[in-house]
Amino acid sequence: MQSTDLGSKESGKIWHRKPSPATRDGIIVNIIHNTSDYLPKVLRFLNVAFDSSGDCLIAGDHHGNIYVFDLCGNRFNLVQRTTQACTALAFNLHRKSEFLVALADYSIKCFDTVTKELVSWMRGHESSVFSISVHGSGRYAITTSSDTAQLWDLDTFQRKRKLNILQSVGIQKVFFLPFSNTILSCFKDNSIFAWECDTLVCKYQLPAPPESSNILYKVFAVTRDGRILAAGGKSNHIHLWCLEAKQLFRIIQMPTKVRAIRHLEFLPDSFDAGSNQVLGVLSQDGIMRFINIQTCKLLFEIGSLDDGISSSVISPHGRYIASIMENGSLNIYSVQTLTKEINKPPPPLVKVIEDLPKKKGNSGDLKVTVTSGRVQRPAKSRESKIQTRILKQDLTGSFEKKENELSDGLNKKRLQILLKGYGEFPTKYRMFIWRSLLQLPENHTAFSNLIDKGIHVAFLNLQKKYPIRSRKLLRVLQRTLSALAHWSTIFSDTPYLPLLAFPFVKLFQNNQLICFEVVATLIINWCQHWFEYFPNPPINILSMIENVLAFHDKELLQHFINHDVTSQLYAWPLLETVFSEVLTREEWLKLFDNVFSNHPSFLLMTVVAYNVCSRAPLLNCKRKDDFEYFFHHRNNLDISAVIREVYRLLDTTPTDIHPDNMLDAFVALTKGQYPVFNQYPKFIVDYQTQERERIRNDELDYLRERQAVEDMQAEVDQQRVEDEAWYQKQELLRRAEETRREILLQEEEKMIQQRQRLAAVRRELKVKEMHLQDAARRRLLQLQQDQREMELRRLDDEIERKVRMRDGEIAATAKDLEMRHLELESQKRLYEKNLSRNQEAVAKEMRENADAYRQKADLEEHMFHRLIGTDQTQNQKIHKLIEENLAKAEQACLNTDWRIQALHKQRCSDLHRNECYQEIAKLLRKNRKKEMEVLNAMMEGEAKKWEEAEEKDFHLKSEKKTAALSDASRRWFLEKEIHDAQHPCDKVVPKCRDEQVASGCLPRTSQLNDISEMESLTQISLNQRKMHWDAMEQDLMERVRNLRQRLATQAQNRCQTPHLLAT
Repeated sequence: MQSTDLGSKESGKIWHRKPSPATRDGIIVNIIHNTSDYLPKVLRFLNVAFDSSGDCLIAGDHHGNIYVFDLCGNRFNLVQRTTQACTALAFNLHRKSEFLVALADYSIKCFDTVTKELVSWMRGHESSVFSISVHGSGRYAITTSSDTAQLWDLDTFQRKRKLNILQSVGIQKVFFLPFSNTILSCFKDNSIFAWECDTLVCKYQLPAPPESSNILYKVFAVTRDGRILAAGGKSNHIHLWCLEAKQLFRIIQMPTKVRAIRHLEFLPDSFDAGSNQVLGVLSQDGIMRFINIQTCKLLFEIGSLDDGISSSVISPHGRYIASIMENGSLNIYSVQTLTKEINKPPPPLVKVIEDLPKKKGNSGDLKVTVTSGRVQRPAKSRESKIQTRILKQDLTGSFEKKENELSDGLNKKRLQILLKGYGEFPTKYRMFIWRSLLQLPENHTAFSNLIDKGIHVAFLNLQKKYPIRSRKLLRVLQRTLSALAHWSTIFSDTPYLPLLAFPFVKLFQNNQLICFEVVATLIINWCQHWFEYFPNPPINILSMIENVLAFHDKELLQHFINHDVTSQLYAWPLLETVFSEVLTREEWLKLFDNVFSNHPSFLLMTVVAYNVCSRAPLLNCKRKDDFEYFFHHRNNLDISAVIREVYRLLDTTPTDIHPDNMLDAFVALTKGQYPVFNQYPKFIVDYQTQERERIRNDELDYLRERQAVEDMQAEVDQQRVEDEAWYQKQELLRRAEETRREILLQEEEKMIQQRQRLAAVRRELKVKEMHLQDAARRRLLQLQQDQREMELRRLDDEIERKVRMRDGEIAATAKDLEMRHLELESQKRLYEKNLSRNQEAVAKEMRENADAYRQKADLEEHMFHRLIGTDQTQNQKIHKLIEENLAKAEQACLNTDWRIQALHKQRCSDLHRNECYQEIAKLLRKNRKKEMEVLNAMMEGEAKKWEEAEEKDFHLKSEKKTAALSDASRRWFLEKEIHDAQHPCDKVVPKCRDEQVASGCLPRTSQLNDISEMESLTQISLNQRKMHWDAMEQDLMERVRNLRQRLATQAQNRCQTPHLLAT
């Protein structure tokens, strides 16, 4: 096996000698990338992708360096430095030199491998992109993250669609089916949908897998013909779906040593027409096994336990396999070498395949069991028949569960050694390691049932007691606490539960299931015996801590006792907040790396170690408030020293007071359903629940009674006001009556006193009394009238005010209508402006086309004139040779030519139609024939030339009589004329030279033919221009019609509503 170190080189050879891969491993070359610094460091490859040809691949490391490896040309090149770790790659775009890379900042970039330039930058994801699927045409791509999937157009690099989902349902993968327009979307709840790429209409949904399978799909693979879908997850089962029949037709069970499937991919074959039969299965042990899904045979495997595979990609033609190893290197395998021994007996492996019958049976028929031995068949069932095939298994190597083996292939002892060496787990893998250490079952159904019960009444007003700025974090905290309260009743009464759960909620706020199960595991294991003295703090646990502290630091404990500081002050605040108040985020994570990796007593020892390491400032504290402040705020303390002290305390604490003897070992949550939690005094909780329910009912009764009293009090107050007003009116009337009564009594006394002396005037006094009574009556009536007038004025004012309000509303409405009218007018003008602009653009386009057409016609005209000039030049040369020999005949022909020219000038105004082309062609042919006769008859002398002139006169007379229409096309005419004009010149020139040498001086020939040809060509040019203008007019009219049709089609398309996938 050859090994190549890229180092700091930007280009070079992949291998330096011809590769000869061994049959046992099939490795062509092993590629590593070490830095050339003083202390070399390995740069780990993260992703790899083949191009559409399969002979070239790209790979990116965690520093953002992207290399292109040409396996045919044996070259590698560094094409880009992104300075960020790449999370996904794609190299099969329709532009072969471009590739897509998803980066750690959630963006997707497109680079060119030739120019090494950035082509485009696409943003839109809010979490890491872990998958890029490219359409078979290479023009569309789907990028998938945990919360969304987005469809991109790779021609414009614009987002076409975005798939949004509920927060409770995550996305596993969204990808194109090979050589198809179908998009397959797979979610974390095992639902699978198929969508049409063009219209984004849902084509179908696969049914739910059998309940007995108990598997959550995480990885998928599809054959090249898009007919079979393979799905797997955290199980040794592989489900095979028939996408045409939309049903599960086969379940494959891997050996027991395969506990989880990390990657699936079909191996292409040139002779299977896309119906791939070989499936590559990468399991948690880093070995990729290639099996035949029909014959159930192991063909070959790559990777090993010592050199495991992290991820793998197969080339499109199936020649190479590129695998990223767990040590960060890149291995290139030769499939041809690996399949040489395919006919030999396979290595020991047991596989059971069950075929789904044609008739629908029970879901239990798909259940698969692993057995060993020869081929067996199950008993016949009344409903259906299932065929079972079994391979032989190595009987000596059975799987044994060990105490330190975790579910994801990790070893607890090795993790503890790693933790002691580095002090903490890697940040990138911390959550994965925690989930493995805690052995979380991920009971989606049970957790969903708890969440569906809603927010518990005990936490409805949680924000009042714990005001959290982030509403998302508050909602997650409420849901987690409510799920805990629904799980066990005691948690609804636990006051410190929000403090205990908050750091885990903040850490796992994007995965509520994991958050709940981590808190539940923490309560079951690390919070043992906490609730035995509920609602009081756990006195037993605090006593354990106090005993350990008394053994290791008696002075500090005595200091606490002297200042009346109990364990509820120096230990309980640390436990109920799980150290989140006194530690930073990084320190807290580092501490819980050690807590989750050790026995549950580690947390109690951490409390003791924290006090011991802080003994100096604690010994200086004298007041109780100082102690409270110390244990509720962060302090300048090295957490690494605290962790070392914890390990020392674990080793040096005596057995009789060691918490290990009092706390049970770690117990994981059960799978399927969560265990019952009843480790608390049930009668107290029940009594508190009953009391709380009684108090709640009393409060409701009190609230109802108080509301009734308030209503009655309001009615009494209103009645009191009305009675007070009535009593005031009665008091005024009584006072007025008393006043009048006093006046009457005074008058009566005066009349009695004066009766004897004024008996004569009694009648007058009686009249006066009557007048006084009448005045009092009128005064009372006037008072009542004034009151009624005031009431009428008040009503008039109220009516006037309402009229003014109505008038104001009418005016405002009128103004709004006027503004609306102005807006409509402005929109109308804007539309007219846009319409005129569009018409102007169309007119401009038509003018440009007309100008181009005229330029084309002028160019053809110019070429035609050049042809005429060329013909004239040749004719001049010919006539120059015979000029001296035909002097006398030339004079006679010249006179005749002038007469011919005059006749042709008279005809030029009448020959504007295309019907004269045929006659002109005949005339030109006759003229050339006569010219040939003239040239051949030059040797006969001057007499024959005079005869030729007479023949030309006769020919002109006959030409006037026989003029007719010509239907020949312009192109045929020009080609014919050019051909006929060139051949006579080639024949005449040598002959004229011979005649000149032989005869010396002959009469000059006439220019009759030249003049007639020029006139004909002039007429042809005029007719040609007219035909060009007619054709141009027809072409412009056709373009106008096409433009109107295109505008109407675009308007209709804009009105149509497209089908959306999801918004």
